[in-house]
Order: sequence, then C-alpha cells, then structure tokens
Amino acid sequence: MSTPDPEALRAQMRESWQRGAAGWGRNADAIQEFGLPASVWMIEQLDLQPGQRVLELACGPGDTGFLAAEQVRPGGTVIETDASEAMLGVAKGRARDLGATNVEFQRMELEWLDLPAASVDAVLCRWGLMFAVDQGTAAREIRRVLRPGGRVALAVWDRPDLNPWATIPTRALVELGHADPPDPTAPGMFALADSDRLRELLESAGLTEVVVDHVELERSERSVEDYLKGTLDLSRPFADVRDRLDDEQWTAVEEKVGELAAPFARNGGVLFPARTLVAAASA
Repeated sequence: MSTPDPEALRAQMRESWQRGAAGWGRNADAIQEFGLPASVWMIEQLDLQPGQRVLELACGPGDTGFLAAEQVRPGGTVIETDASEAMLGVAKGRARDLGATNVEFQRMELEWLDLPAASVDAVLCRWGLMFAVDQGTAAREIRRVLRPGGRVALAVWDRPDLNPWATIPTRALVELGHADPPDPTAPGMFALADSDRLRELLESAGLTEVVVDHVELERSERSVEDYLKGTLDLSRPFADVRDRLDDEQWTAVEEKVGELAAPFARNGGVLFPARTLVAAASA
C-alpha cells in the first residue's frame, strides 16, 4: 500500500473542514456545552494573567480561546487560529456575539505557526493535535512559540471504546459495507488516544512538567434522529457517505445506528459517555 502524500492529506483535511464549518456553526452552542469540562481543565492549567498573549490552535468555534480572553483582560490578547478559513469565520461570528473584543484571527497550520519564537505566554489546542499530519513537528512548533516558562494545555480524544458517541456512526457504515474500517495509524480523532504516547510527544518536543489526565464528558440527544442529524452536521466524511446512499440504504444505516445506540437509551433519548485525554506542560 502506498504512503499518502502528506501535503495531499493536509489539503484533503482542510477541504473537509471547510465544507463542515457551517454545520459546526449551527451546533456551536451544543459543542460549547459538551466540551466545557475539558476547556475549563485546560484554562485552569495556564494560570493566565491580565496582559498576556495566548494562542489557540485549531480553534474551531473558539470556545476555549474565548474563556482565555476573559482571563487576560485588560491588556491581553488571544490569537484564534485554524487551518480552515470557513471555521475561522464561525469563530469570528461567535466572538461578535459574545463581545470578545480582545481576540485576533489568523489562518494557521498546526505544523507551521506563523509567529516569532518565544512570542506567546500560553498555547491552547482542544481536539486538534491528533489531526496534525506530523504531530511531532506541531508539538515542536508549540514549544518554539512559547516564552520561557510559558504553558500549553491541550485535549485529544481517549480510546474509541470510551467514546461510543463518535464510533457508532462509522461502525454502522462499516458493518453495512459502506465504508472501510478507519486506519488507526492515520491522523484522525483517535490518533493520540494513548496517554504514554501523548506524554512522550510533549517531552520529545522539549516541554517539561508534563501532566496527562482525563476528563469525563457526556453527549446527550433527545432522540437517535437528533443524534444522526447532529453527526451529519459535524462529520463531513459521514455526510459524504450519506450523499452516496439511496433511501433504502440510508434507512438501513438509521436502523443500525439505532441498534448500536440502544444500550445508551435514556428517558426517550440517548446519553453517551465520552472521555478526553487532557495534558499540560511548560516551556
């Protein structure tokens, strides 16, 4: 099997996030609520002070960075970055809605941070590092832009079996023959779902005082139908498969998802457990 070209893989992921940004905008409030425990853990690790400069990588709707923006007032700034211009557009809209005025926006790749060395006091990255094609380079870039004594806090998804909310749709497609099993070695949601590997990645980049922990989350939906609708909005690859299926095939997918989600039925809806690894370190 040939090795994918790294730049082609980056371009493919950028294009997917570009097309998926509108769905993330529609679901931004739910994403914020879902991820808040992880964001709070991350912010608490940074000991932010007024006047500091904070960089958020792969910011998506910007939730964690907006929490940081409150902490660094007055005089401080948060730089919100994402590889997708469309996703940055979502974050800009939310900044306006929230009145976050001490925020800047810049398109930036995880592996090439367009900032001088030792130029920020803290770095945040919630659920982005595992998508980097070269995670080692991304970690070294984080270390490069941090000032001496600066802090980084990040989150990546824990093992697939601890996150059924994320695996059930793909499992349904695979079991029905509409998709291949995910490549565990490729950049993706669970690429850093190993606490030892995550620690080694950060330490190899020259970061110190590395702490790795986990945070329990919950994804609650009023029905399996709402769960599927939300997944179609948030997962462009899943939606692309849906677009290729006829009505009969899609009905079978809906039934299979309902079957797989049945163990998590609660009060007419579904309540999925979720777990994210979280980590913090110093420059």
